[in-house]
Amino acid sequence: MNHRYEATVEWRASGGEAFATRRYSRAHSWRFDGGVTVPASSSPLVVPLPLSDAAAVDPEEALVASLASCHKLFFLDLASRKGLDLAAYVDRAVGEMGKRDDGKIAMLAVVLHPQASFVGEADPALVVDLHHQAHALCYIANSMNFPVTVEPVQ
Repeated sequence: MNHRYEATVEWRASGGEAFATRRYSRAHSWRFDGGVTVPASSSPLVVPLPLSDAAAVDPEEALVASLASCHKLFFLDLASRKGLDLAAYVDRAVGEMGKRDDGKIAMLAVVLHPQASFVGEADPALVVDLHHQAHALCYIANSMNFPVTVEPVQ
């Protein structure tokens, strides 16, 4: 079973931009099939302000968020199947970008730090096992060519 996903990325030059001199805004938008539009930009760590928009989502952040979101969705499904009563879930995921051995700049690793809060008690060993299962099922993590690790916060 194959699924197809689409997004529209749109950028337009602002009046008076000196495009050929590379002094143009990297701000753009991402539009998704559900109707939401997200302000996007290059990271200010890659292209300095004011040519980037610090308030917008950059591709590197989106990659990290996609990994954390995919893990969370599988974890919630697995926890519900085990009858756990989940009250909240927070993941402060961190991605590290740098130079690979071949000299290319790339995402080197992402570490997820999921913290699940339950109504009542939940067996910590079961929670850790559910995180392992969620990680194994996450198709976004399975698609990466760099390490994605999960360090649950208890």
